[in-house]
Amino acid sequence: MNIAELFKHKKAVYSLEVFPPKKADSIDTVYNTLYGLRGLPVDYISVTYGAGGSEVQRSKTAEIASLIKKEYGIEPISHLTCVGSTKEELRETLENLRNIGVWNILALRGDLPAEGTPVMAFSHANELAAFIKEFDPAFNVTGACYPECHVDAANLDEDIENLKKKVDAGVSQLTTQLFFDNEIFYSFRDKVEKAGITVPISAGIMPITKKSQVERTVAMCGASIPPKFARLISKYADSPEALNQAGLSYAVDQITDLVANDTRGVHVYTMNNVDTAKYVTQATESLFKGVNKV
Repeated sequence: MNIAELFKHKKAVYSLEVFPPKKADSIDTVYNTLYGLRGLPVDYISVTYGAGGSEVQRSKTAEIASLIKKEYGIEPISHLTCVGSTKEELRETLENLRNIGVWNILALRGDLPAEGTPVMAFSHANELAAFIKEFDPAFNVTGACYPECHVDAANLDEDIENLKKKVDAGVSQLTTQLFFDNEIFYSFRDKVEKAGITVPISAGIMPITKKSQVERTVAMCGASIPPKFARLISKYADSPEALNQAGLSYAVDQITDLVANDTRGVHVYTMNNVDTAKYVTQATESLFKGVNKV
């Protein structure tokens, strides 16, 4: 199934993200995650690409995406990055994805390594998107966007200009980096629409269930912490169980507000945590059912 069709027939789409294990870990860990997610009302599941990219990561991502489709009957999106691949390697990956029936791809530049010069077929995600569509127009290409501006962009206006290049290259839908303040998302959505970008945008939500996640997450993506969320973290910092519950509740409240404000999709970054994914999915299931019946 082309994921773009979901957005044509549903007012609000719900999805999850999982990631392959690191080289040293067993791939069984993600199998266990997917087994735990079986039966949940999910429209699609995206599978990330390891930092830096590699033949091993490409293989794992494709393997997991194929499993999601064949064993669980859920449509997968396979991440693909510019970083870590030559054009020939990208062609091989696309051929493999086509052969196993994975037709949805999230085209990304990828994270640059802290040291050294990486192998990069392209410098920007829009170039990768165009490459994929040229290879086979049947592929549905999606893209990422950044409500608080990509770290490498001079400002949000420049970032939105680059975003338009992705859409012009054939990207059919966008998913945001995680954020904790819905007002930032709404402001971003308005600016994107004014720029003439009309493709559906899914809001990326990451439930924070541990104190250690906060600093790591902010450092990773630069997401700002609104006062309400900061007070929550501070209040329950010394009580792991209470913080877990408070973090889950905050994410559910975010999603409730997003759905009420006509957000086209919600994408939950699960961090491969089955309990988190189950809680958030079950707590918001009725919201998506309700809005999609209207």
